[in-house]
Amino acid sequence: MSVLRIGNASGFYGDRFDAMREMLTGGELDVLTGDYLAELTMLILGRDRLRDPTDRTAGYARTFLRQLEECLGLAHERGVRIVVNAGGLNPAGLADAVRELAGRLGIPVRVAHVEGDDLTALHPGSLAAHAYLGGFGIAACLREGADIVVTGRVTDAALVTGPAAAHFGWGPGEYDRLAGAVVAGHVLECGAQATGGNYAFFHEAHEAHEAHEAHEAHEAHEAHEAHEAHEAHGSAPAVRRPPLAVGLRRPGFPLAELHADGTAVITKHPGTGGLVDVGTITAQLLYETGGARYAGPDVTARLDTIRLTQDGPDRVRIEGVRGEAPPPTLKVGLNRLGGYRNEVTFVLTGLEIERKAALVRDQLETALAAAKSRPEHESWELVRTDHPDAPTEETASALLRLVVRDSDRNAVGRALSGAAVELALASYPGFHVLAPPGKGAPYGVFESAYVDQGAVPHTAVLHDGRRVPVPPAADTLVPRPVDEPPLPEPLPDGLPSRRAPLGLVAGARSGDKGGDANIGLWARTDDAWRWLAHALTTDRLRELLPETADLTVTRHALPNLRALNFVVEGILGEGVASQHRFDPQAKGLGEWLRSRHLDIPEVLL
Repeated sequence: MSVLRIGNASGFYGDRFDAMREMLTGGELDVLTGDYLAELTMLILGRDRLRDPTDRTAGYARTFLRQLEECLGLAHERGVRIVVNAGGLNPAGLADAVRELAGRLGIPVRVAHVEGDDLTALHPGSLAAHAYLGGFGIAACLREGADIVVTGRVTDAALVTGPAAAHFGWGPGEYDRLAGAVVAGHVLECGAQATGGNYAFFHEAHEAHEAHEAHEAHEAHEAHEAHEAHEAHGSAPAVRRPPLAVGLRRPGFPLAELHADGTAVITKHPGTGGLVDVGTITAQLLYETGGARYAGPDVTARLDTIRLTQDGPDRVRIEGVRGEAPPPTLKVGLNRLGGYRNEVTFVLTGLEIERKAALVRDQLETALAAAKSRPEHESWELVRTDHPDAPTEETASALLRLVVRDSDRNAVGRALSGAAVELALASYPGFHVLAPPGKGAPYGVFESAYVDQGAVPHTAVLHDGRRVPVPPAADTLVPRPVDEPPLPEPLPDGLPSRRAPLGLVAGARSGDKGGDANIGLWARTDDAWRWLAHALTTDRLRELLPETADLTVTRHALPNLRALNFVVEGILGEGVASQHRFDPQAKGLGEWLRSRHLDIPEVLL
């Protein structure tokens, strides 16, 4: 088989439930993957396990089992292998549950799993500590005949590199081929984000789809009239209108057509919604990445070598990817409880918003200072959602949010709730809150550590119970930042310009990695790239996003993608579970940047 078709049916724990069925029935497929794990998911699963360490079903994504109950027969009939990281903290437990399910359904499948990532015992105080494994454990399971492979913590791309290595017979040193599969895996891992979901230029795609629908409706109307005219003069064949795609209302899930040399074409099943073009793939390539060297357990992929070309409708070819030896260490994700948090949001309506905020803040801080245990950390934020002369009370109101944290639950519970509620008749006019503060809830912290590859017992547990050790990489190379690439010639000086949103000439996608965030931006034309590459410096980014002013910001240029990738360190505090800021995963950070105004040459607008 010259092409390996690998699809994705889950980008996170909670993704569209029927995606598995859609991918199995929508077209040709050899392997179906599912990514269920994220930093926050590992914390949630760790808390589940903490509640009852004896529960054999704790620690894995139960949704996968429910999906499989509906779809295992389909996969078996079509000969589609399934590879998922839904095992979470308990891949052996999920593998057993899949076997039990298959037995109950009477479907003969061979189930294997990958383990060795769990390093929690080596990190006291952690709820979960897991190394990010590569794809060769998955490959070992598939080569020995597994129909379903369940893993714990592997890199997201390993769900693709493993099947590709097994299918094409790649070895550990075939870095360019592995790097191509890593890039394809990174595109697939977030599901519909590669097919038009969360896309900066969604409105263009949606308008194009509506125009296409209108055109098809017009053609159908003409065909119907012609059909009636034929019937008037005798029999005519029935008119069948082809089914319309559903546009961005329901994007299909992506699949990769992988080749033995590591090149790939990203596409989706025929007739499914969404869009696959160079823009949607560029957006996903920039998501949660940093510099040109994208390091993983099996290979370091060079993002600055990727070439993207449109290969037909809803088809994008990825080629040219170069790979290097992987680093000598594996990343370990550490999840622990950081303490307790609570919050209260005051609604400030009408006039004197700033003075109302100052009054209630002074009152509450005075009350908390007098309490026996004042919270260790307090954070205030005034969000000016109010409008002058507003037609509704809601649009006349601003929100003042207080978030408190402490290692002592009592300090964020009764102390805050009592102080806030007691102000109900003694504060600013129109006093009310969105909801009374509760007792306080635990919050999590994510940290990264690194361990030598050889210190992790990466093991493939085959369907017949045999245990196959997966050796660490024989050749390794510590990744170092690449030199600044040559930038294009800037646009000529003196061009007329006007103030306009950055998003008129650049797309963006942003995301989180622990306490850091990345903002990837790309231009869609060569002239826009000539301007963007010189105009958007780190200093200019700090001006446009004042929240980043005192943080470390690093810019990475990727001319092959006409893209810039900014990494903002510490903007998310101790990670998504700590809920440090309004947008704890930085999902909207790129869109905020696109909404900011600056002087843009008129020829680009």
